[in-house]
Amino acid sequence: MVTGIRGSIQSSIQTKRDATVISDALSAKDIGDLPALSIGEAIETITGASTHREKGGATEISIRGLGPFLGSASFNGREATNGSGDRSVNFNQFPSELINTVQIYKTQRADFIEGGIAGTINMETVKPLSFGERRIQLEGRATYPEYDRKLEDGDGAGWRGTASYLDQFEFANGGRLGLSLGVQSLESSNPEEVAATSSTWTACDATVAPSNSNCSGIEPGSESAGNPFFLMPNGRTYRQIVEHDERDAVFAALQWQPNDTMEVNFDYQWSDRTFTEDRSELVLSEGRRFISDPVFDDNGALRSFAGQSAIETNSNYKIRAEEYEGTGLNFQWRPSAAWLFSTDLAYSHTLRTENDWATRLRADDEDINGEDVAGIVDSRRVNYRYDYHGDVPSVIIDPAFDITRWENFSDVPRLRRDEQLREHTLRAFRFDGSYFPEDGFLTVVKSGVRYAASDYRDYDDRVEINADRDLVRDANIACRNAFPQDDFLDEASGNTIDRWATFDSRCLFAALAGVDDTGRNDDLRDPANNDIGEKTTAIYLMGEFASEWFGLPVTGNFGARWVKTDVRSAGLRSDLDVTRNPDGTITIDPTGDFETEVIKASNDVLLPSFNAALELSDDKILRFGVYRAMARPDLSAMGAGRTIDVEDGDFTSIGDAIDNITATGNPSTRPLLSWNGDVSFEWYPNPDSLLSAAVYYKQFTGGDIPTVIDETFVIDGETVVVPVEQYATTDKKSDLFGVELTGSHRFSYLPAPFDGMGVKASYNYADSNFENHDLRLGDQIDPETGEITPGLVDPANIFGLSKHVASGSVYWTLGPVELQTIYKYRSEYYQRFVGAPSQNRYIHGGGTVDFRATWRATDHLSFSLEASNLTDEPRISDMPVLGNFHEYHGYGRRYYLGVRYRF
Repeated sequence: MVTGIRGSIQSSIQTKRDATVISDALSAKDIGDLPALSIGEAIETITGASTHREKGGATEISIRGLGPFLGSASFNGREATNGSGDRSVNFNQFPSELINTVQIYKTQRADFIEGGIAGTINMETVKPLSFGERRIQLEGRATYPEYDRKLEDGDGAGWRGTASYLDQFEFANGGRLGLSLGVQSLESSNPEEVAATSSTWTACDATVAPSNSNCSGIEPGSESAGNPFFLMPNGRTYRQIVEHDERDAVFAALQWQPNDTMEVNFDYQWSDRTFTEDRSELVLSEGRRFISDPVFDDNGALRSFAGQSAIETNSNYKIRAEEYEGTGLNFQWRPSAAWLFSTDLAYSHTLRTENDWATRLRADDEDINGEDVAGIVDSRRVNYRYDYHGDVPSVIIDPAFDITRWENFSDVPRLRRDEQLREHTLRAFRFDGSYFPEDGFLTVVKSGVRYAASDYRDYDDRVEINADRDLVRDANIACRNAFPQDDFLDEASGNTIDRWATFDSRCLFAALAGVDDTGRNDDLRDPANNDIGEKTTAIYLMGEFASEWFGLPVTGNFGARWVKTDVRSAGLRSDLDVTRNPDGTITIDPTGDFETEVIKASNDVLLPSFNAALELSDDKILRFGVYRAMARPDLSAMGAGRTIDVEDGDFTSIGDAIDNITATGNPSTRPLLSWNGDVSFEWYPNPDSLLSAAVYYKQFTGGDIPTVIDETFVIDGETVVVPVEQYATTDKKSDLFGVELTGSHRFSYLPAPFDGMGVKASYNYADSNFENHDLRLGDQIDPETGEITPGLVDPANIFGLSKHVASGSVYWTLGPVELQTIYKYRSEYYQRFVGAPSQNRYIHGGGTVDFRATWRATDHLSFSLEASNLTDEPRISDMPVLGNFHEYHGYGRRYYLGVRYRF
């Protein structure tokens, strides 16, 4: 019996060979045998798949270099909700130990759920009757993040425990019942180090002399649009994070065959994940103030400058809880050999809540004892120098100001209690019927209907308190703590900030507020809230065939799917009040009198598809796929709300203070459509070997371009016309061409012990002329005339597109010992922020190395040692052009030691 890594690769090869479309798979013959620490990390070993990494783990999946917006994901063939507002799946919610197969369909069939331009990822749990034997399995893992050693009060090793049970029962009447149950619980920590900017950028006019104020901004289409410019954020932040993560999960499945003609499948998944973050931040909050001697390239990316800014120490305690629940019920009835009917009911629900308790203390020219503070200029600011030549910029703050001295942070105490809620609910029904002719060209004729109702809502609530300065001295003294870690950003070249004055976040909030928690506002209504409903109806007709072409066997399918989507989006509108704060800033809040604006939109599209597999010989297959596909906008991108951003600083008018007003989305956004063609050659010389090559082409119709719509707001009793930024859909055509290579081989013919060695490698190249324009500085279209105003910065490509994606692994079986090293690489890519529209962000390319060793001590007992990110690869990003630093995110290596026992 072949098990372990070799068994997983053999099963994956066979799954690919048996597929009716161009696909790749990762499959395990046994539960818990997927060769990865998480589902996301397992998927990125599949040809053409890559991930975006958050908190050191693989999250959103890109297929063939195309972001999650252009792909779709399903769980046991059903859509799943998440708490981000997009259509991707939060793979961190699902334990890899309880997943049996992950398959990526790279071409489409008429009976597939629509949404996969790049492809469709389907995760499946084991079917207990198909598994065929009783199995009780217990597994435990100790986890250790390398950066924990830097912490003054680290959590040490975490743990992850998994238990699963599979069994089958036969009844006297011939019926059979299969049962599977899996539970998992984990606790771990994920310390992180961050140097970052804000996500709002301005093109500063380089021809305007520096002054004791913010730089002069250039807008696309303005008189100064032809002037040289440099790109500046609103602020810069150093962030040290101590994080604790907990997750509990339950997976269950029942498979019942009462007789030879009927089968009932029921599955249920529940996951509850909570993480807490204790953040300590040093903030230069006036990123555009008094900029002199800027050095920048032709794209406006900064290399050096001198500036002046207010400086703050911020403390933030965050709790995020995300609960996922999904269930499905499927009936299959085959009354005769000629007919098969099935009905599927699905429910999925995700609720994410997040609470933040943040405090700010700003430096002043007098400390908490009334003494003069060295290095302070203009009452409350510091001079600094910026040079960018390493991993992170070198920021040199005037040495006369001591950033580690607690007493210096004495002014404008501000408290914020933020609460966010994201809720996504999905209900779906489908009915399928299949007819199997006795002979002829067609082997199956299928038809079906699917209806789905998806509801998404969110709100962001903020309680803001500008505390009395008289409270600062006692709070400052009572809540001081040592900097939480050693060697902050020591592995980031160029870094100059390694510690600053920090405070206990919960202590400081309570000391300044007088209570541990102020609670949320009584009225949660806000113009930024989203309430979106989407209803989808789909009908398809498909035929599967078997015949001969040129004297060679050929099988395939053809058909069409019609999809109608109806969107209803509700947003709140209100007059606005202005509050002038003691620190010179202003706050804009709704008056409390709201009106609901409902926007409705609908679209329908026909999606034909054709797939064929030509069997050139017993071990060679040539596949073809031609299809039309669609990618819907994220649910949160169809919001009808409005977000008002107000700048920090002193202003003479409300108009100057409003940084921008952004629509939370556009309910009228149409889906992106593409015509697609794929050709794949596959060679299967033996069960351990595979060589395949594919070329593919996509022509897109549609895309987003920023637009500015003038809307009228009543602010502080005054009627003000403010430009509102949002994305509009275009009919522009663009193209993508790609090549994909896969190889897998085991050197069984070599003498021992080298006969246990094997390799697996994949590479994907993709190039496109698609354009994603920057929201503020890119091309803008007039919604009335259609005239396009040229932007200041170059557009990004498709969301998630990496030109180069590669993965490779080497494994070696030495009797009961298995060793495996996995390398994963992707080149730079454009990563859109989830939620309200924002400016373009580019993630640097990079590669990571993971390692896995397993020792099967007996048929029942095994031990494992695993490590991830051995290259200690950080995540680095630029905005709004490549080469202009935005964020460095370090999280270090992680190690796992496990034991598993099978009964």
